[in-house]
Amino acid sequence: MFNSDRNENSPENRGEGELVETWQRFVQGLLGVLALVGALVMAHYYAPPETAGLEQQVDQLSRQMADLERQQTISSSAVASAVNDARESVAYIYGIYHLSGRAQGFRARVSGTGFVVAPGLLATNRHVAEPWYGDREVAVALRQGGTPVLESLEAYFPGSPLAVKLETAALATHGDLAVLRMETTAFTQKLRPLTLSETPPQVGEAVSVLAYPMGVTGMVAKSPAIVYERLSSHPDNAETAGELAALSLIRPSATFGHIGDVTGDKLIYDAPTARGGSGGPVLNVRGEVVGINSAYIDGFSGGTLGIAAGELRPLLETARKVPGSQFSVLSQSESVQH
Repeated sequence: MFNSDRNENSPENRGEGELVETWQRFVQGLLGVLALVGALVMAHYYAPPETAGLEQQVDQLSRQMADLERQQTISSSAVASAVNDARESVAYIYGIYHLSGRAQGFRARVSGTGFVVAPGLLATNRHVAEPWYGDREVAVALRQGGTPVLESLEAYFPGSPLAVKLETAALATHGDLAVLRMETTAFTQKLRPLTLSETPPQVGEAVSVLAYPMGVTGMVAKSPAIVYERLSSHPDNAETAGELAALSLIRPSATFGHIGDVTGDKLIYDAPTARGGSGGPVLNVRGEVVGINSAYIDGFSGGTLGIAAGELRPLLETARKVPGSQFSVLSQSESVQH
């Protein structure tokens, strides 16, 4: 008789169970490997590439550069507009003075720049309004009994063929500033005063300087060739300035730079200048006057010196209170002729 019941604990049954279990583990492991491989394949094809982060940074930097370029273009356009708007209010100043009362007197000329700061008033440096101011050689002559005499002081404006006579309205007691009064003409009454900035400039701020560096010589040098050939041999005097004015060639030059330092009432910037540039306005990007150009340091391109515009305000108030002593208000017919 055969026993139909199988003994599950027999060695044969145990071996068969282990085989099945091993096979199941193998299949499960194989399926796990296949699932992992499938996941890696999916990640390779559908996940963002490793360079996506770098490309995103490059795109962000590109947008920032484009924004900076647009801002620079807008800033450059604003500066150009401010300079062009201010040009007509910036004058070339020319004068003659001499020392009297000495055995060996001398006669000299002075040239500089000034700008309309209020109706009928022109701001400049004191050493332009009084050419002997700060001159050590003249100071010695003055101590020896010499007397300075200002023979003439005139302003030449862009757009006017005629010179405008000037007289002193106010001089700074301490500091190289002056305010001059212009003779009243139809032309001077139309001149637009430049606005003084309410806030001092900051280090790094962009500025421009409008002035007449090298005076008549500089204006002749940049004149058209046919004019240059005729005037290049002429002396640097009022007659040559008059010819330039008649040809509408009185025009200030603009130089550009940045504020390097602010120390009290002094500004230091790298917009270049030269003799004849004294008294020119230092403008910010909004066209406001932040300083008055006054001097430069030889051999140092960043050593142009100016005086903060705030120092001009009390002097301007004084000038407004002082009536004109030499110029009488011209009649309407005389004004029209100018």
